[in-house]
Amino acid sequence: MDTAGPLPAAVGGEGAPQEAAARRPGRRRALRWTLAVLALLLVPVLTAETALRINYTGTPEPGTTTRHQDALWLGHAWVDGRRTDRDVQALARHLKTTGIRDLYVHAGPLEHDGTLPKSSYAKARWLTTALREAAPRIRVQAWLGDKLASESPDGLRLDRPATRTAILASTRQVLAAGFQGAHFDLEPLHSGDKNYLALLDDLRALTRTRHALLSVAAHQIDPLPAFHSFWGTTTGHPKWWSQSYFGQVARRVDQIAVMSYDTMQPLQSLYGGYVAQQTSLALEVTPDTTDLLMGLPFYHENHIGHWAHAETVPAAVRGVRLGLSRTDADRVRFGVALYVDFAATEADWRAYRENWVR
Repeated sequence: MDTAGPLPAAVGGEGAPQEAAARRPGRRRALRWTLAVLALLLVPVLTAETALRINYTGTPEPGTTTRHQDALWLGHAWVDGRRTDRDVQALARHLKTTGIRDLYVHAGPLEHDGTLPKSSYAKARWLTTALREAAPRIRVQAWLGDKLASESPDGLRLDRPATRTAILASTRQVLAAGFQGAHFDLEPLHSGDKNYLALLDDLRALTRTRHALLSVAAHQIDPLPAFHSFWGTTTGHPKWWSQSYFGQVARRVDQIAVMSYDTMQPLQSLYGGYVAQQTSLALEVTPDTTDLLMGLPFYHENHIGHWAHAETVPAAVRGVRLGLSRTDADRVRFGVALYVDFAATEADWRAYRENWVR
């Protein structure tokens, strides 16, 4: 009988240091690969953020202020009965000290099949008539939007001809209710969507026959070449449009308003530099016959995509003025669009007047 000690344990004891030593080179290789990947990701990000900070420097050109082509998004309370004649009179007085020419009044949302219940804008005729009397210079457009089925099965499908036909019918409805134009905000709208372009072509033909305006809220433009493709691959949500696609949309509408907020930028200087870049990119591809508006954040939320301490009205206006100064300082058909009336503070309005209206 073998009375020796537990040989397996003794052997294991001798082999453990050797196995650990054998694993160390593999761990070092894994660490090097991890650091290399982090560097590949961080270096472009840090480079881009540095460029945005530099983009925020300089002095805007004199005269890069309001052209009285600005716009304001108004909430649904203006067409569902919550607002009164007194509210309209107060709004008209308020607008006299601004550069605002267009109001985008929320009259939707559209149903997922493109239809629009008349109950959604029950007080539209009252509002358009009252504003025409109180503020005849102001144009009132119906703001229509919906979630697109571009990233989930639920939503409006622009690839269906019947849906696009229904959207045209909905547009006729709001124009018949007294609105002077239709403003569309359909999200998430992926860069290169040809069905959207086809819809815009049909809408433009309709609004021209009615002597009405066609305007859209537009996604931001790639801050880096083809960034929407990279972001879409890694997150499933492309977010940005290519500059070329932005230009295709801009050529099909009377007004295009860039949603230049929810940028994920953590500092005012980076956000302002980002807006300056977006302004320049949009100016480069928007024809002189189209009104280009840059969005201002008149709301205060905090989440990963939007930091209220960074995305401020003063930073946005300075960014707009810098981008305008560098790209097309004398452009006439240009303005800012304020999002949104029901979340705005007195500080937001004061910053808009002092920095842009002057």
